[in-house]
Amino acid sequence: MLQRAYRYRLYPTKEQRIYFSKCFGSVRFLWNKMLADRIECYEKYGNDKEHSPRSYTSWKKDYNWLYEIDALALANVYLQLNAAYRRFFCDKQVGFPNFKSKRARKDRYTTNNQNNNIRIENGRVKLPKIGWVKVVDHRVIPEDAVIKSCTISLTPSGKYFISMLTERPFEQPSLILDKEKTLGLDYSSPHFYTDSQGVEANYPRFYRRSESSLQREQHKLSKMRKGSKNREKQRTKVARAHERIANQRKDWLHKESRRIVGEWDYVAVEDINLRGLAGALRFGKSTNDNGFGMFRTFLRYKLEEQGKQLVVVDKWFPSSKLCPVCENTKKELSLSDRIYKCDCGYVCDRDINAANNIRDWSMRNVG
Repeated sequence: MLQRAYRYRLYPTKEQRIYFSKCFGSVRFLWNKMLADRIECYEKYGNDKEHSPRSYTSWKKDYNWLYEIDALALANVYLQLNAAYRRFFCDKQVGFPNFKSKRARKDRYTTNNQNNNIRIENGRVKLPKIGWVKVVDHRVIPEDAVIKSCTISLTPSGKYFISMLTERPFEQPSLILDKEKTLGLDYSSPHFYTDSQGVEANYPRFYRRSESSLQREQHKLSKMRKGSKNREKQRTKVARAHERIANQRKDWLHKESRRIVGEWDYVAVEDINLRGLAGALRFGKSTNDNGFGMFRTFLRYKLEEQGKQLVVVDKWFPSSKLCPVCENTKKELSLSDRIYKCDCGYVCDRDINAANNIRDWSMRNVG
């Protein structure tokens, strides 16, 4: 089964926006109540199963206005909190679940499809307890796809979106992959990546291009009185500027990943720690602007849909320091050395040499 999400823009009426606000607030309220109850229960009784935390249905009895909200939206809060707890105890890199703040402006709720109560027809989407909402259905959901759930969200810029999770049967194409059609990609902060063909991506650096205008708008926001209407208007303006940069970045990454997937059978990338790189050597803005982690995600699912493969090379593999001729590792190579020179006489650009080593490693170990 293949799961895919389809995201559409919503245009709710005034009454529908009020209902969405109630849902967002109720979901946030229930999350905070259940999280506080879990913390208190653990501090008092530890892991004693006889004193388990309260279920979401018991909270509805204490707060009758929760009955106005879709019951499955509240049930999903309970499931999401349980999943957050499991991730915290199973993965050391995941932090403890946090309380949700109204000022964070991450408003969303999730509901499930039961008896076809969620569907799209003639530019409208049917949602539980609210009915038909106007939607821009710019993409057609396949006929054999079944809608499993949907998430309604409100962006900081004031736009409503719906993300519909679908599931459909999928048979992976049985292609005969050619190892010679392998492309190695080496991450490059100024160029986004350098491939084994010597081509640089030349990422447009959308954030850097808009940084000066964004700085002016954020400076205006900082001077306004908190709680005023002008501050709220300016906050929306800043949010729209950030949203535009994010949309530009995502559009470029989609097009670039689609181009690579159409030309190559294997794509090899390094498993580099982007979060650590962003916090070191003042590379934070450049690394976060590139969105290389999102690019790898796009490459993976697009390659899998076509029966191709993304090869991830271990982050400790010395791609930049390895000589492909004599296989010697040049340990004293520094970041300022942009030309790789080996004692055997091999000379090459540092990034191209790394991309070639990544490609050669994947060709030897793929499959």
